[in-house]
Amino acid sequence: MNSRTLRIAGNFVAAMLMALGVAGSVPGQTTTTKSVPAGDSLRSIRQDINNGHVDQALQQIAQLRSAGQTTTGLYRMEGLALYAKGELIPADKAFASALVEDPADLESTQMRGLTLFRLGRPAEAIPLLKSSHGASPGKADPNYVLALCYMDTRQYDEARIALAAQYGFEPDSAPAYLVAARMLLRREYLPISQQFAEKALALDPKLPLVHELLGEIALAGNHIETAIAELENERSHNPLEGLVYERLGDAYVRAARYDDAQRILQQAILLEPNTTGPYILLGKALLKKSDSLGAATYLERAEQLDPANYMTHSLLSQAYRSMGRQEDAAREIETAQKLQATNEPKLQNVH
Repeated sequence: MNSRTLRIAGNFVAAMLMALGVAGSVPGQTTTTKSVPAGDSLRSIRQDINNGHVDQALQQIAQLRSAGQTTTGLYRMEGLALYAKGELIPADKAFASALVEDPADLESTQMRGLTLFRLGRPAEAIPLLKSSHGASPGKADPNYVLALCYMDTRQYDEARIALAAQYGFEPDSAPAYLVAARMLLRREYLPISQQFAEKALALDPKLPLVHELLGEIALAGNHIETAIAELENERSHNPLEGLVYERLGDAYVRAARYDDAQRILQQAILLEPNTTGPYILLGKALLKKSDSLGAATYLERAEQLDPANYMTHSLLSQAYRSMGRQEDAAREIETAQKLQATNEPKLQNVH
């Protein structure tokens, strides 16, 4: 067989292999690089995101696009990576593109709802979070974020229903009203929080921690005597709950009842010896009683438990100064100022 015949045969075999999609090489032909399956690419990108290698994931995405690959799910991966970097506006655009590509993509639906909530657009987030109930919880529980969206759009009963679903409570039950009241207090919606707590109490007068929560609401509103009455009521029915003693001690300090505060906070420490709150409050109470040494003892224990609490260092500075320990006082106030500056919220421009 002459060289021309061999060349024709080689070209024919190469054409057949290409038509059949068979990998291989033929003498005289350029070897074609095998492409990575789309599923493998997406798994690799997600693994990078989960391992914190976000820039590497975004680089993989860019490489796939530059190679002309239109892999379904690539926008979702891009959104997840950008969300992990805190780049919320481009993340929202990526998730929106993912939903144009696949409207049934529950993960992108949930993540776009979460992104919109963090962008301060709760009304737009609500329908997305409602429709993504079939998705497994990702960056946050969708019921909880949905409840926060309802709170921020003043749909308080809907918030209660969402929270009840998260905890498995009947939506009109006393526990549902109580957990909603707790979350509303956390968001500083005091009047509606009090209304829900009172509804929980009406539905079940023996429900634990209702009076404790009403006491916290009163403290938040600076109604000190009401707070003391509610917390003392809770303590009489729930005598082993350390949080009640801590809150009651706080109320006594605010009412300038320092002896009562010292007594109740020492009881709180016996119940919860590894909680910093009672130690800090005891430090405050004893400073008010001009017992600097006693205050320093409790505050030093609080510092051991939580060295990053700036309030502890600030109060320790006062105690050391009263004891004439000026160098220690200067060190503590410097630490307090650094911690406070570190913990101050930073405003982000999301527009």
